Amino acid sequence: MINPVLGLAFTDVPEATEADAQAALEAANAAAHDWGRLPPIARAKLLQALAQKILDNLDALAPVIVREQGKPLAEAQGEVRGTANFFNYAAGQARSIEGEILPSDNPQEEVWIRRVPFGVTVALLPWNYPAAMVGRKLAPALLAGNTVVLKPHEDTPLSALFVARLATEVGIPPGVINVITGQGETVGAYLVRSPLTKLVTVTGSTAAGRAVMRDAAEHITVVSLELGGKAPFIVMDDANVDEAVKLAVSSRFRNNGQVCICNERTYVQRRRYAEFVEKLLPAVARLKVGDPMQPGTDLGPKVSLAELEKVERMVRQAVEQGAEVLTGGQRPHVAGLEGGYWYAPTVLAGMRNDMDLMQCEVFGPVLPVMPFDDFDEALALANDSRYGLSAYLFTEDFRRVMRAVNDIEFGELYINRIGPEAAYAYHTGFRESGIGGEGGKYGLEAYLQKKTVYLNYAGPR
Repeated sequence: MINPVLGLAFTDVPEATEADAQAALEAANAAAHDWGRLPPIARAKLLQALAQKILDNLDALAPVIVREQGKPLAEAQGEVRGTANFFNYAAGQARSIEGEILPSDNPQEEVWIRRVPFGVTVALLPWNYPAAMVGRKLAPALLAGNTVVLKPHEDTPLSALFVARLATEVGIPPGVINVITGQGETVGAYLVRSPLTKLVTVTGSTAAGRAVMRDAAEHITVVSLELGGKAPFIVMDDANVDEAVKLAVSSRFRNNGQVCICNERTYVQRRRYAEFVEKLLPAVARLKVGDPMQPGTDLGPKVSLAELEKVERMVRQAVEQGAEVLTGGQRPHVAGLEGGYWYAPTVLAGMRNDMDLMQCEVFGPVLPVMPFDDFDEALALANDSRYGLSAYLFTEDFRRVMRAVNDIEFGELYINRIGPEAAYAYHTGFRESGIGGEGGKYGLEAYLQKKTVYLNYAGPR
């Protein structure tokens, strides 16, 4: 395990083998019957206990997140609270797992449609929210009656192991939660290809989603994919520029830009473009890059050297294609932490929508800003993407709002505000941003399958 603040190893984590993955699947399969037969309210009580246990351990878990992922401590503490919230919210859905009774065309007969668990569920997790994604996947899966094999990202497995340990302490039975550490290309693929796996849920890159779909096809395994994003952030000429600048910076640079719904490309109507940029640059310059354990730090390091080098390549390529670096664009010097994976908050101008940096997910602290002339152009620029996860619009014109609601082709649309998304809503993407979604009643449905029963109570016929 590498601490991205120092660029140095700080602990060892087992590199699981395919035999380990098979053992985890078998343990989950063995526990599936009894766990799935528990009343949902009984499972909910265990989830509530786990939520409280997570909150009780906030001061222990948050530094683990910082050490393995690099986000500032205040953000890590918020992530721990969010993790607990996922379990509490799922527990509140215990009485919403409903079926249907339909009248039959035949006398003395009913047709039942029941919602039942899939069984063994494999959850493949990303590195950007290593604890919160455990809660987001695990909570609804367990509430629905599934058992789970978690495969955290190889760069950030400690948070998942921490939460799993707490789960055993509150009495969740053995085999219900299993954690496998190791490489996605090996043990992750093995888990997806197994005939014991009945459902795969993934949050990760679009490339990872494609690989999972190929592996899942072998046994026609059900797949839910929450993948990459390239969120447009549209600022119209009637918007409050000061507020739009503040939110553009918050959305772009939170968690060092390593957020799937973050502001990946900023479009400002030409009449307000110069004003926006003039106010944006000092706001970005005020951001403090440094030790994430210290108060006042806004950005920690990138999660890994590979991620840092990817951002460097993308900025260099953008400049070669004609972009202008207005601020940042390089590794900053962080005294005493020179080995860390630091990248300065960066603003780029001179953008065209066909540039690679405007079309490919950066997932780092780089904010490209580009002017447009009218609302029709803004809509066209926003939709000119293979992604379709989240989009933002800032305007006071309700007619524009309704056009955006109808014409912006993204799974989430934030109007005059930014994220994060709510646990009770539905987080979903269009196009290459995924299949299925998370959150709310529709997210819970993804962890349940339907069984139809034709019940004749007159006797055999």
